[in-house]
Amino acid sequence: MTEDRAGSVLLRQVRLYGEGEPVDVLVADGVIAEIGRIDPPSGAEVIEGEGQVLLPGFVDLHTHLREPGREDTETIDTGSAAAALGGYTAVFAMANTDPVADNAVVTDHVWRRGREVGLVDVHPVGAVTVGLAGERLAEMGTMANSAAGVRMFSDDGHCVADPLLMRRALEYSTALGVVVAQHAEEPRLTVGAQAHEGERAARLGYAGWPASAEESIVARDCVLARHARARLHVCHVSAAGTVDVLRWAKEQGTEVSAEVTPHHLFLTDERLATFDPVNKVNPPLRAEADAERMRQALADGVIDCVATDHAPHAPQDKDTEWSAARPGMLGLQTALSVVVETMVRPGLLDWRGVARVMSERPAEIVGLPDQGRPLAVGEPANVVLVDEKAEWTVRGAELASRATNTPYEGLRLPAVVSATLLRGRVTSREGKIV
Repeated sequence: MTEDRAGSVLLRQVRLYGEGEPVDVLVADGVIAEIGRIDPPSGAEVIEGEGQVLLPGFVDLHTHLREPGREDTETIDTGSAAAALGGYTAVFAMANTDPVADNAVVTDHVWRRGREVGLVDVHPVGAVTVGLAGERLAEMGTMANSAAGVRMFSDDGHCVADPLLMRRALEYSTALGVVVAQHAEEPRLTVGAQAHEGERAARLGYAGWPASAEESIVARDCVLARHARARLHVCHVSAAGTVDVLRWAKEQGTEVSAEVTPHHLFLTDERLATFDPVNKVNPPLRAEADAERMRQALADGVIDCVATDHAPHAPQDKDTEWSAARPGMLGLQTALSVVVETMVRPGLLDWRGVARVMSERPAEIVGLPDQGRPLAVGEPANVVLVDEKAEWTVRGAELASRATNTPYEGLRLPAVVSATLLRGRVTSREGKIV
């Protein structure tokens, strides 16, 4: 035995980034203290890795925790638990709460509640416009300089459709050093839209949702961001044509980043045939050609990262006819498994690639200094241990979220999160919150 290290954690025989021979990793005082062959210190908690994969903790730039206002569907407690069980150590909570997070009072409340729960770092996203109404800018400066230190602003769920307002938001964001994240949907092109515009929607009688509604806003905003020298982030990319716009914008030197959801990597509009509103999401599930393009763009880096768009809903908001159902689906606990199924198993990403798109790049986009860090001595111990050989069956009723609206009900998925550590403290282990 080495010296007494009460409160430390020894991760025994783990493979960093899934590479090389297994090593021991000692975590103490919130950081990675030692890597190598280590005798268990007295008083340390020992987690047997048995060759499992160790990665930096995941960062989700797009989640809906519903608090304040819709605690019947999710709370910061339950959402944080789902995040920790999914391997996340930081999440960004979108502003479409009730009241809307368009001022420092609400954003500070969300931030403080996240700290009280303590399972993941909860970063509130501030609204771009007051009440998400798209009419006048919210108090971006006040929120950015508040206790919560808001780093990202978005009217997610609503597009900032007015180009002048979006230009002003981007100009302010440059001065504040923050990111504006756009829900890319030209609203005049999606009036009454219910599903991806294509053969299936036409056959089933659904009003079509054109890909051009997304592509046109992304193109517009990339031009605005370039002229404002601002950082733009595009939420939930779903259309193949958007990839071409992003590639063009990046070649022009635009500071634009983009995310794709797990469900847009995996699911397609074939799901429409079931008429099950659990598959209704915004933007809609698109054709297989679009999903294939999302996967390739994520592998190539044109799309920067994976974000869950975790959207819990109460049964009465989902168990209804398609047109009346709310869009959205759960994602925090299934994200890793879907990425493994769609990206790792086909050879599009290795485990370092998973770290890049689920941890490192998201942390870079919003400037989190202690997340997405290398697995090295002295670095913050925000890490996740993954059993790549294990499989599990998704059951909505068994997930930590207060809601159950998962599109993967009954599916057998690969990869299981064995443990998550936030600053050296175990937050989840073997499928349970610690």
